[in-house]
Amino acid sequence: MGRRRSKLASLSTNVAILVFGVLVLALSYSLVTRLLAPGVDPVREENTGALVGEIIQVEVRNGCGVSGLAAAATLFLREHGFDVVEVGDHETFDVALSKVIDRVGDLASARKVASALGIPDERVEQDIRPEYYLDASIIIGRDYETLRPFSN
Repeated sequence: MGRRRSKLASLSTNVAILVFGVLVLALSYSLVTRLLAPGVDPVREENTGALVGEIIQVEVRNGCGVSGLAAAATLFLREHGFDVVEVGDHETFDVALSKVIDRVGDLASARKVASALGIPDERVEQDIRPEYYLDASIIIGRDYETLRPFSN
């Protein structure tokens, strides 16, 4: 009986050493690849107006609380060649009039987005936020029924 316990203890010790060895190898590999791989610098250039290419990147925010509006606007915008990179609710649901906010200093692109949706130019604002990594924000208000994606 003592011999069996000794073999069992020896086996469990060997398994523990093997698991520990694999863990050390995995962590060593991770450390080496992290040190040798080039880092990614997510800093956006200062000349933000020149960053806008042919594809305009936007986010769509639901500012009135009606379910499914941001998703429907996303489909419409993608069908019209815009790159919707983020969709969700606005911080509040009390937005009366829909608007487009320029985030990179390119009002012409923000106006293209507004025109596609049927939002008048006077509701295109500018709030430059290069940390957002998009060209414009769209906030859908309670006037959503007047916008092209919803006026069917």
